Amino acid sequence: MSITTVGLDADDTLWHNETVFRLTQARFLDLLTDHDNAEIEARLAEIERRNLRLYGYGVKGFTLSMIETAMEICEGEPPPGVVREILAAGREMLAHPVETLPGVDEALARLSERYRLVLITKGDLMDQERKLAASGLGDLFAAVEIVSEKDRSTYERVFRRHGTGPAEAVMAGNSMKSDVLPALEAGAFAVHIPYVVTWAHEMADPPQAGPRYGVLDSMSDLPDWLADRA
Repeated sequence: MSITTVGLDADDTLWHNETVFRLTQARFLDLLTDHDNAEIEARLAEIERRNLRLYGYGVKGFTLSMIETAMEICEGEPPPGVVREILAAGREMLAHPVETLPGVDEALARLSERYRLVLITKGDLMDQERKLAASGLGDLFAAVEIVSEKDRSTYERVFRRHGTGPAEAVMAGNSMKSDVLPALEAGAFAVHIPYVVTWAHEMADPPQAGPRYGVLDSMSDLPDWLADRA
């Protein structure tokens, strides 16, 4: 049985993303200098987790969570201008230039010659569409799926819709929780390509070693990894 379809994550797999969130969070902490940074970070993480089911993933939900955190930390009365600065930071994130990771352009060009490429990503619809367009990679994909969550049923559905089923598909991404574990549960191959930093909500223990699971240092290694399984 050969691999016909390659699913690819977007943020922190094809282009930088989490580093932008980290810089914005540092900026947010600077706005609340009268409060302990550790307390703010813990409160923000808690509020983000609570809000995921309401706002989903992405910049807009993160911005709303920062505002909510500031309101809670400051007991409903944040310093003048704080909410305005948070909104400005959110707008800047939505307009931030897209920088693809090293080797991504060449690797995807090679992969597109042999496999059906499907972008499978979470996040805000308009922002993800903007980043894909700005990346210059859009024409390499046979399909794009921007989903609210990545779980077993997501991969079963997507790989049946855009391929020959999970058994003949591979999912590659930086998130163990979203890209690797549920893809394996669906019966697909899965490749973990770690990013330099990982969002706390995307961390999970790795699966046991097996023939359908791989770990690579870079997207550049993916074409050869797949060729070894042809």
